[in-house]
Amino acid sequence: MKRRIALAGNPNTGKTTLFNRLTGAQARVGNYPGVTVELEQADVALAGAGTVEIVDVPGSYSLVARSQEEQVAIDALLGLGGIPRPDLVVMCVDATNLSRNLYLVLQAQELGLNLVIALTMIDEAGKAAPDPKALSSLLGCPVVPVIARTGQGVDELQRTLAARLSERAEPVLRFEPSSRLRTQMDQVRASFPAAWPSSDGLALWVLMSVGDGDELVLPEPVRSAAGLALVDDAAARALDDECVHGRYAFIDKHIRLPEGRTGAQQLTRKVDAVMIHPVWGFAVFLLVNLSLFQALFSWSEPAIDAVESAFAWLGSTVGALLGDNLFSDLITGGVIGGVGAVVVFLPQILLLFFFVGLMEDSGYMARVAYLMDRVMKTLGLHGRAFVPMLSGFACAVPAIMATRTMERQRDRLLTMMVVPLMTCSARLPVYTLVIGALYSPTAKVLGIPVQSGLMVALYLFSVLISLIAAFVLSKTILPTVQGTALILELPPYRIPRLQDVLRMMWYRARAFLTEAGTVILVASIVLWGLLNFPRSEHMVSVARADSPASQQTELLPELPATERIQHSYAARLGKAIEPAIAPLGFDWKIGIGLIGAFAAREVFVATMGIVYAVGEDVDETSDGLRDKLREEKRADGTPAYTPLVGLSLLIFFALACQCVSTLAVVKRETHSYRWPVFLFAYMTALAWVASFAVYQVGRALGLS
Repeated sequence: MKRRIALAGNPNTGKTTLFNRLTGAQARVGNYPGVTVELEQADVALAGAGTVEIVDVPGSYSLVARSQEEQVAIDALLGLGGIPRPDLVVMCVDATNLSRNLYLVLQAQELGLNLVIALTMIDEAGKAAPDPKALSSLLGCPVVPVIARTGQGVDELQRTLAARLSERAEPVLRFEPSSRLRTQMDQVRASFPAAWPSSDGLALWVLMSVGDGDELVLPEPVRSAAGLALVDDAAARALDDECVHGRYAFIDKHIRLPEGRTGAQQLTRKVDAVMIHPVWGFAVFLLVNLSLFQALFSWSEPAIDAVESAFAWLGSTVGALLGDNLFSDLITGGVIGGVGAVVVFLPQILLLFFFVGLMEDSGYMARVAYLMDRVMKTLGLHGRAFVPMLSGFACAVPAIMATRTMERQRDRLLTMMVVPLMTCSARLPVYTLVIGALYSPTAKVLGIPVQSGLMVALYLFSVLISLIAAFVLSKTILPTVQGTALILELPPYRIPRLQDVLRMMWYRARAFLTEAGTVILVASIVLWGLLNFPRSEHMVSVARADSPASQQTELLPELPATERIQHSYAARLGKAIEPAIAPLGFDWKIGIGLIGAFAAREVFVATMGIVYAVGEDVDETSDGLRDKLREEKRADGTPAYTPLVGLSLLIFFALACQCVSTLAVVKRETHSYRWPVFLFAYMTALAWVASFAVYQVGRALGLS
């Protein structure tokens, strides 16, 4: 059985960067808490120790869990919940904030964990960095200085890990418990199973953890003993305070804090005077987003055109090779047309994640969370909720999992119910298609380009509507209880490491392409089938000349493609729901796209690509999907898709819950069907009402 090494530490200490450096893995890196919400693991060959399994544990400030994320960390370090206990723990300790980081180290030593300390951020600490040898002598475990971003010290760390794996550590308590605390610890220790070590540290941990109300995987006699020991809440808090003060007393006695601020700390303070200012901070945030989305349109357009042309060439080439037959239609219209209509937006998605990666790695995202805390408190949300909400701009699935960083179940549920309202990357292809097709690239309002301005407005709208939804839900379904303060570390500003940003881009691009190759491919083929069948013959009623009074059914030749789609199974579905969506300005073709989009939002683009590939004779000279949407006409010759219809469609997609994966992860996190059903119902209803209002009010005002 492979030996196991856990990589642990406080959030934002370079832990995941070190994990990637050690393993070459592609775990996501971010410069704010809440990025790692599950265990990442990879096999690594250590010289002299063979192949070991290294596990990246979620960041934690304490081994007494107050959130599900911290519970995952504790389970991984102590071998609870069916997770194997690690043979060795690498504790990442930030050299610029030694006092705070050592608190977790002392707790780990109380539990007898076999430790190696990776002293990170030594380049930022400079002359104030602690002496590794002195720190090792004090703590009784190896201390290896490393710079994870550059790889300095990593080789020495690997050698130390290989040597330390065969050793064992004894529990060490760094402070003397009071007589009252000692009595409580003895009572808990007396309930331990015979196989458990009878250590003060373990008794103290059980006492404090169970007293805090956490659901630990412990035998009932142990839980009962700890619960009885802490019947009085005031006494429990007093004993908890004694433990905290005792550990920090040891740290303060032996660790000399550097005098004054380092250059990085001084620069951070000056920049933060603007970045977290209640007025200028929001102005900067708005300017950053406006610049970002303007770049998404202007910088990605050549790449989008190139990808679009490549898929058009591929479709025509394959069609010419396969000939004019059903299989050729399937490959060119269903596979190439459907998947290509979505993949064409990959350049924009890559650019979006590039900019998001820069903001995360620089430390700016943490400032945005701090800014939004002031707003969110008044709306019933915990300030820490903005971290998963920010993650929701990428994908709602990991964002919902990131709610594990929150302490209270009520706060977690409320955040889960509003995170899907954030504009995720799956909406970006739909937004780009509609905005690019129906709004002129040269149009401006108040000097702001309409296309980029509308994109920024949609992202801000998603934030605003999610906050309003949180306020309403906090007053009705999930009423607010006494709030808890936001504890969020603002890391120093750092120059983003391009390698980490590109790794994150590749990770997201791979996930997007994987989805395009699975969910979207399957959906595209199914939709192609629905759009192409029945196709062999068309049945109509005609009047016979020799029997004018009678009507008789006759089989006529197959209809042209432009008419065949009108009688397809997909058209029947679209027309069946058309009465419900017509008040929103949508026709049956959009209805087909909406049906497909409930599997995944990107499928809408694939569906429209298939609809217009089937509906026209497409060759290498055909225009792209955006041009076809512009040229679509109603029966009276007026444009079918106007800017008003486009705005109504954008609002619908901004609010509707069209993602099966999101509903599945909500069910998994809440262990109930109640919440995903509620989420789907309220978001779909909200989307219909808002889209109806936009379209009908626009028509009343004479807009088109």
